Amino acid sequence: MTSAATATTLLVVLGLVLLVGPWLLGVASRLDRLHVRTDAAWAALDAALARRAVVTRAVAAVCGTPELAEAADRAERAPRVDREAAENELSTLLEDLDRGKLAPALAAELADAEQRVVLARRVHNDAVRDTLALRRRRPVRWLRLAGTAARPEYFEIAEPVTDVDDVPGVARRVSARVVLLDARDRVLMFQGFDPVRPDELFWFTAGGGVEPGEDLRAAAVREVFEETGLRLAPQDLVGPVWKRQAVFTFDGLGYAAQEWFFVARAASGAVDTSGFNALERRTVVRHRWWSADELAATGETVYPVQLAELLPSVLGGEWDGTTRSVR
Repeated sequence: MTSAATATTLLVVLGLVLLVGPWLLGVASRLDRLHVRTDAAWAALDAALARRAVVTRAVAAVCGTPELAEAADRAERAPRVDREAAENELSTLLEDLDRGKLAPALAAELADAEQRVVLARRVHNDAVRDTLALRRRRPVRWLRLAGTAARPEYFEIAEPVTDVDDVPGVARRVSARVVLLDARDRVLMFQGFDPVRPDELFWFTAGGGVEPGEDLRAAAVREVFEETGLRLAPQDLVGPVWKRQAVFTFDGLGYAAQEWFFVARAASGAVDTSGFNALERRTVVRHRWWSADELAATGETVYPVQLAELLPSVLGGEWDGTTRSVR
């Protein structure tokens, strides 16, 4: 290589460094700030959960329910890896609590503690979402700009919706959803995205919102037909086998969702999505049939989160009449 060619190469490399270097530094700095934000959001969520545990113990003392106090203790002391399960156990017990027996001041304090958990969880998961979105970019992964920072994780717990009317920007939404199975015990899932965050894809079951005056089974049958072209009768539905409560945002709006899950068998594996509404046509990317093993092995986002774990229990078509809370 001649000296002129060498000089040209060095100039090109130097130019690239000067152009790319500031961008890389900016991305690394932003990523560091996002990790700091995520850590702070977790600290706030942890504090909100701890306050809920304290108030719960006071409620347990008044109501004479030691199992409630024990659940609060387990949730407060659980390591991070077991925290979701412990907090969900506590949420289930609080959901079944007869609050009419509480003094108004204590009932209000419990509702306030639960609402603070709802808000803190939303802030935390928003921070995790933004951090993961940047970490997933190819240059960030290729150049390992995240360094040794641990990958943040969403905190998935069932949120109470009984008192969300006082939470600003949150509307109630009741949905009927169907775990639709084919002849090979695979469940039909749709992949879509929030219009506000088009890069974050997630999978979900068939189903949707219950219309005014409509019962759950009628809504489930209607939604399945609109989304798949498959006709079911209300008596084809088993359940509701599961109930899921969650607070989330979609298309810039906040929702406190209560989702009821039925199980049904599809007479055919052919799916016709021509009945999608305008929003579904804009935000649903594709559909496919998933086995329980495939769901357990995937790293993609699936709702409900426990679907892979719970799917085998409903494949036989038997139901004991109990609607279980899932997340």
